Amino acid sequence: MLKIWGRLSSLNVQKVMLAVRELALSHELVEVGGKFGGLDTPEYGKLNPNRRVPVIDDGGFVLWESNAIVRYLAARYGSGTLWPTDPCVRGDADRWMDWQTTEWQPAMVPAFLQLIRTPEGERNQAVIDKSVKQINACAQLLDAALQERDYVSGAQFTMGDVALVCSTHRWLGLPIARPATPALSAWYRRVMMRPATAGVLTLPLS
Repeated sequence: MLKIWGRLSSLNVQKVMLAVRELALSHELVEVGGKFGGLDTPEYGKLNPNRRVPVIDDGGFVLWESNAIVRYLAARYGSGTLWPTDPCVRGDADRWMDWQTTEWQPAMVPAFLQLIRTPEGERNQAVIDKSVKQINACAQLLDAALQERDYVSGAQFTMGDVALVCSTHRWLGLPIARPATPALSAWYRRVMMRPATAGVLTLPLS
């Protein structure tokens, strides 16, 4: 059985869990990180020397890094679904996964830490403002890409949507002003209607 180490409050763990649920894979979630602790043990260090979540063990194959895990699971268990058979569609999904992890997620981290993890009286408004400007610009870029598309790579729900919807969910959960993004909002509603999101993408953020 697939074994997963992580906590559902982690955006990166949410990606993996959403992929697992989309693929209907039998699995066990071991809660570690955050309030659960456990990342500093020798045993966990052998699984992931970075001591971060998530990590999976699939029949003895241990893998860390969330997007690598999602790609692996999609390729092994989701050919034709999360893993598009058309190389162009797959490349497009791949591109958006990389964009999520190199552009949108890093832009969001400062605002998330300030607004969700920092007491109100200790927050740095300049840091928040800069982060919000960046993440809203990313949202508008994604909104433009979703014009006249059901999903980020076209008509098919793929691994690219898995990564992006987790960041979108976090963006929408932040107590900030957001620009109008009608295509992004319609896509988000469409994805959130999928049964796999239940219990994975929930509010409030923590």
